[in-house]
Amino acid sequence: MNVNTSNLNTSLNYSNLSIKQEKAEGIINNLPTKIESSSFKFSSIQVDFQSSSIENNFQKNYEEFQNFLSDVGYSGKPIATLNKDEASQLVSEDGLFGVKQTSERIANFVLSGAGDDKDMLLAGRKGIIQGFKEAESMWGGKLPDISYTTIDKAVEMIDKRLQDLGFSVLDEKI
Repeated sequence: MNVNTSNLNTSLNYSNLSIKQEKAEGIINNLPTKIESSSFKFSSIQVDFQSSSIENNFQKNYEEFQNFLSDVGYSGKPIATLNKDEASQLVSEDGLFGVKQTSERIANFVLSGAGDDKDMLLAGRKGIIQGFKEAESMWGGKLPDISYTTIDKAVEMIDKRLQDLGFSVLDEKI
C-alpha cells in the first residue's frame, strides 16, 4: 500500500497552524482583560502604598507632636479630647501654652544658648522674629492675638538681657 505522506504532512501542518492561530487569538483576545486586571492590581498596590505612606506620615507627625508636648512639660490627656474649658485653661495666662510660659520657653531657648554673647543674642532675637513671620505666612495671614503677645514678651526678655549686658537693640539693624 502506498500512502501519500505529503498530503498528510500538509494537513498536519495546517492543523498545527490552525491550533497555533487559535491559541494566539485566544491570548490576544484575553490580553485586554489581563492588562486591565494587571492595571487594577497595580492601582491597588499604588493605593495601598499611598495609604500606607499617608498612615506612616500621620503616625510620624503624631509621634513628633507627642514628643513636643512631652518636651514642653505637657502630660495631660490627649489634646484632641480636651473639652472647651480644659483647652481654655491650657492657653490661659498661667496655662502651659499661655503667654507667660510659652514666651519664657522661647526666650530661654535663646538666652541659654547664647549666654552673654551679644551676637548670638541678636541672632536668636532675629531668628524668633523671622520664624514668627514664617508662621504668619504658613497660617495665611494674621495669627491669633495670643501669638503676637507671646512673641512680644519673648523678644522683650531677650532685649532686657541685652540691656543688662550694656547693649541696645536700637543700634542694630534687625
